[in-house]
Amino acid sequence: MGDPTTGLSPEAASILSRDSLDAAPALLGAVISVAGSQGRVAIRLTEVEAYRGEEDPGSHAFRGRTARNASMFEAGGCIYVYFTYGMHHCLNIVTGPAGISRAVLLRGGEVVDGTALARERRPAARTDRDLARGPARLCSALGLDRADDGALLGGPGSRISLTLPEARRAPDPARIRSGPRTGVAGPGGDGSSFPWRFWLHDEPTVSPYRPAAPRRRRQD
Repeated sequence: MGDPTTGLSPEAASILSRDSLDAAPALLGAVISVAGSQGRVAIRLTEVEAYRGEEDPGSHAFRGRTARNASMFEAGGCIYVYFTYGMHHCLNIVTGPAGISRAVLLRGGEVVDGTALARERRPAARTDRDLARGPARLCSALGLDRADDGALLGGPGSRISLTLPEARRAPDPARIRSGPRTGVAGPGGDGSSFPWRFWLHDEPTVSPYRPAAPRRRRQD
């Protein structure tokens, strides 16, 4: 697959080389953008969740590598896109070294460029706040699906990029909150053991917390 960090800034490459628990809060305030034939959409991240592979009962990779989750086992800097409930795609950024299946689910954000295109892709959104408020909405606003699974962030010919905020615009660390992951059942949904959802306090684009429904489990 090549070096997934080639097209990233040194700072972004450093973050994505870390464990997902360290990378997740560091990605808050970063902008992920996707350019294509329809145009470009960029989203400032306000909510994320960390997943830790075979050490994490909430992760798709808890039971090892499969055809579905193979991208999670790549080195940090590629993306993992999965399809869930027969209708939604969700976007993760893979972190850490190859082979250990760490990833950060992008749960919510503010559309900062390409709002008109995001509205076309998300006609059910009542307000611009709702365009990327939730992981399926965020992925839809960016126009990504399973065909993009395994793509590199900023690699040669890549249409997907990640940009960190300038130091003066970076979120105040005091605004970062953590808590249980949304919709994860079983041991992985225990907020005291897995407070691995991170968000920016008082951001309107952060999705509401919902506990897991019966039989719902693992990162879906």
